[in-house]
Amino acid sequence: MLITLHPDNPNPRDLKKVIDALNNNEVIILPTDTIYAMGCKLDSKKAIEQMCRIAGKKPEKVNFSMLCSDLSHLSEYTAPLDKSTFRLIKNNLPGPFTFILNANKQVSKWFAGNKKTIGIRVPDNVIAQTIVSQLDHPLLVSTIHHDDTIVEYMTDPEEIAAKFKHRVALVIDGGSGGNEPSTIIDCTGEEPVILREGKGVIAY
Repeated sequence: MLITLHPDNPNPRDLKKVIDALNNNEVIILPTDTIYAMGCKLDSKKAIEQMCRIAGKKPEKVNFSMLCSDLSHLSEYTAPLDKSTFRLIKNNLPGPFTFILNANKQVSKWFAGNKKTIGIRVPDNVIAQTIVSQLDHPLLVSTIHHDDTIVEYMTDPEEIAAKFKHRVALVIDGGSGGNEPSTIIDCTGEEPVILREGKGVIAY
């Protein structure tokens, strides 16, 4: 199913269909401030397993990220942060960045292995933020890749819906997606390390 949501003012009736699907342990595809991503509720074992099947990876091998509407969920799912790390995150989120942080046991229990780290995203995207806010629960998300060896990411919602129509509950059309991923910063060591250069300029 393809559902169109206005990028600045999502329709409440259609938004409810999205929330219902997530609460029913389904996988969806949604826009972010970078590229389209598939996502599910963080605590849905059934949906996580489905995302792993779509990604073609075992649960203990995946590197999904957690999508939040703001920074209020950090203490629930990550180990305590030092002041400099929290300041770096606060200076750059919402924005096109993924911060790798040490996870706590709340995250580990949803995966087959003892997951020690988690990527945190707070996208500067109204649709994504509204979904998480109404769900009152973070999403687990993963990037949507293109089959084309030259074009790495899928940007057309209709093309995405055609490809994944039998594997996800619904695809949200929030307009054409970007083709540049988030910048990934590893904050699990003594100093932050950029693992992938993507969209955005980091503010220290």
